[in-house]
Amino acid sequence: MIPVSSHKAGSIGSHIGPLRPLALAYWLLAVAALVVVMVAVGGITRLTESGLSITEWKPVTGALPPLTHAQWQAEFEAYRQIPEYVQINGPAGMTLADYKFIYFWEWFHRLLGRLIGLAFAVPLVWFWMRQAIPPGYKRRLLALLALGGLQGVFGWLMVESGLTIRTDVSHFWLSIHLLTALFTLAGLVWTALDLRDLEASPMARPARLTCLPALAALALFIQLLLGAWVAGLNAGLASDTWPLMQGRFFPEVNWSHGVFWAVTHDPFLIHFMHRWWAWVAVAALIMLGRLARSEGDRPASIAVHSAFGIQILLGITTVLTGVALWVAALHQLVGALLVCATTWAAHSAGRRISTGPRLRPV
Repeated sequence: MIPVSSHKAGSIGSHIGPLRPLALAYWLLAVAALVVVMVAVGGITRLTESGLSITEWKPVTGALPPLTHAQWQAEFEAYRQIPEYVQINGPAGMTLADYKFIYFWEWFHRLLGRLIGLAFAVPLVWFWMRQAIPPGYKRRLLALLALGGLQGVFGWLMVESGLTIRTDVSHFWLSIHLLTALFTLAGLVWTALDLRDLEASPMARPARLTCLPALAALALFIQLLLGAWVAGLNAGLASDTWPLMQGRFFPEVNWSHGVFWAVTHDPFLIHFMHRWWAWVAVAALIMLGRLARSEGDRPASIAVHSAFGIQILLGITTVLTGVALWVAALHQLVGALLVCATTWAAHSAGRRISTGPRLRPV
């Protein structure tokens, strides 16, 4: 009997083929980076009110934008039929040039979605055919692929919610669309870290989500949900002062439709909750950062603290600037990076690595 690292030798149990945990990890991190860019572009799409500019879902042919004047006119004519144009942009005098601007952002957002799908699916097939995927990871990778496809469906349902009666998309569908993207992002990062650990030790098992990291993730989830509702209801414009709103700590809220409606629809109350729940999330993330540091992962702790610190400053600046486009877009971008950092720290707290090679007969 001689010690042989199983994945280095190209086999774990009955697996045949050269396992590539580190290559898989780098691939997943590259896809995660594309998702971060996608989230940022989605924020710009929302902030420029571009999300309803393309009124049809064409997964294949829609990859190409209009190429002739006649095609542009046809797209513009379809847009002119929806309430957003009839009630808002039409009376404001929108021109074809104005329409091309908002069309670009929605088209670019959808194009990125297609590129991410290809960037995930094509290498997945290649690694699968090369038998380079370690045992236990195929199902997880297929689940991530399914989440990507589901994200596209949710994106279209979000757009569809604003094509008939409303002049904007449903803030509920917007939050589902955004949170699915961020959940997928967390899954990509977590799986990449598991694979990195497997590269370091063939005995490593996938990390577990323990109690404190789960509570921190829940606090962050609520904050992200409130942020999506703020975006969907344009509630960022409810106040341009901080820390007070309308000259008072607690804003005037419309309670006439009941508490549930106010909590889920009133822009002043949702802005208030997003503003102050942030500090609950910060407290939870500080504890998570301390836990990651106690587990020996100081870089993860630094990443969490840096991300939420920058995010808080950007959130306040977004309010004070009256939701300036690029500040608000950076706020959404750093929100995605905060999800990555939180995932990293939570993974560090739940790592299960055994040192020493696995023995197998030769």
